[in-house]
Amino acid sequence: MSERNPYDPGGQDNNTQVRTLLAFVIMGGVLFLLPYFFKGGRPQPPLPAAKVAAPASSKAPAPNSIANSNTAQADQVSTPDLVAAHDEQHVAIDTAVYHVVFSNRGGVVISWTLKKYPNAAGKPLEVVNDAAAQKLGSYPFAFYFRSQKPAVDLNQSLYAFTRTAGGLGISFDYANNGVVAHKAFTFQPEGYLTEVDSEVRVNGADIPSLLEWRGGFGDFAVQNAVSSQRAIRYNVADSKLNNDSTKAAKDGPANRDGQFSFAGLEDQYFAAVFLPQGQDKIQTTLFDDYVPTPFDKSDQQYIGDAVGGDGQNRLELFVGPKDLELLKKVNPKLEQIVDFGFWWFLAKPLFLALRFLDQKYIHNYGWAIVLITIIINIVLLPLRLQNMRSMNKMKVLQPKVQEINERYKGLSLRDPRMQQKNQETMDLYKEHGANPAGGCVPLLIQMPFLLAFYKVLAVSIEMRNANWLWVTDLSQPEHLAIHVLPIIMILTSFLMQRMTPTTGMDPQQARMMMFMPLIMGFFFYNQSAGLVLYWLTGNLMGIAQQYFFNKFFPAPVPPPAKVVAKKTVRR
Repeated sequence: MSERNPYDPGGQDNNTQVRTLLAFVIMGGVLFLLPYFFKGGRPQPPLPAAKVAAPASSKAPAPNSIANSNTAQADQVSTPDLVAAHDEQHVAIDTAVYHVVFSNRGGVVISWTLKKYPNAAGKPLEVVNDAAAQKLGSYPFAFYFRSQKPAVDLNQSLYAFTRTAGGLGISFDYANNGVVAHKAFTFQPEGYLTEVDSEVRVNGADIPSLLEWRGGFGDFAVQNAVSSQRAIRYNVADSKLNNDSTKAAKDGPANRDGQFSFAGLEDQYFAAVFLPQGQDKIQTTLFDDYVPTPFDKSDQQYIGDAVGGDGQNRLELFVGPKDLELLKKVNPKLEQIVDFGFWWFLAKPLFLALRFLDQKYIHNYGWAIVLITIIINIVLLPLRLQNMRSMNKMKVLQPKVQEINERYKGLSLRDPRMQQKNQETMDLYKEHGANPAGGCVPLLIQMPFLLAFYKVLAVSIEMRNANWLWVTDLSQPEHLAIHVLPIIMILTSFLMQRMTPTTGMDPQQARMMMFMPLIMGFFFYNQSAGLVLYWLTGNLMGIAQQYFFNKFFPAPVPPPAKVVAKKTVRR
């Protein structure tokens, strides 16, 4: 075998090619294996950090609440298997009517304020019960699952989020181990209607979910706030507005499913309701939440609600005042939220008349109530005059009634002759055109209007914070230590009672009637100032009418009494 010449060009070229090939193999191996030795796995491209349109909320979440975070990362990650954020962030959205603060922990709302409606302190009204949310661990728009639940707690997960719709929208996304969740909110620049989309999938399959609003809703600073809060839904099948208090869920979450045009929560003057888009049937679940509020640290039973029911929920959301004109513009279905009750045929025209006077002429709802009450009393004056004449006749006939009572004195109520006595008395009244029940007529006439006024003050947002003289809010009891209007009402009731002709009622009944002004005062003392103002104005009108009647229509001369031989009643 001959020895290879080292200077042979062919042999040198072959050796160079072999060495070059070996070098590429080694370099490729190093480049391939190097990331695993230094970073522990294949690198994934990071998702750019979310843009935050407003600084993080200054609200300090309580420990262990859904807003608590111990991480300090500033970016979000996105891989084929994982979409999430490294840290918790708050983002605010401002419109002409809202200031809403979101947290990406759970993709929930931690604050929702109504800019145009101040609270008792004069600041924009906060409708989220933060104290309840921290206790329950659930802020508005947390997911609720009736049956199948994802393996991941979506209400504690950190969502990646992006701003959309020119800064008026926000989208939350989370994915991990086959669990995918999505929420999106799109606001209007000046309106009260918001688009809300939500979706949950596990391994590609839709999982039915609902969106919660727990721990009550609305103005928590008003007196006895818990009593005015309800879960509401409008049933298309029977065209009826249904409402529930916490009693409906006292034994645990209560399901209310059906074909609803809207469903959600309300308090006295505000509502937060979902309007389904393209869903034939909607699910709602009611909760009995025993929680405090920022204004009352003692736990009370507040209503909670969850709405949805599909794997993909497409909803519109109204959060705002129960203003008839506004509700009509937002969605005609929402007008049903303002429920004038059984006496709607009186209450609604009464409200429209008050609003007309306030907007066009008087510009004060207190004086509008006074003027409407005067008009009502003038319209009913003929009936009242007829009743006054009847009362005068009753007074004149009292000697004859006493004669009848004397002749039948000593009879027990079961004695058959009592029927004869009653018949003689009624014949006497009929002969002279007197009505023994006439004294109750004024009260019976006023009761429907009283109930109508009560309903108007209870549901009309226009009455909230409406002032009159020293009264700062006609929809609430007076804020003074001593309520002045009820006291004046009691005094005028006593005066009117003294001016009204008395009939020969039983002495015990007469004594009871003397206490009626005090009983009415006790009933009205903690009622809304507007309601007391209505009754007081009615008293003043009654006094004026009674004075006029007593002066110009004096009682007729009583007829001569017949001498009747006294009968001895056998016992």
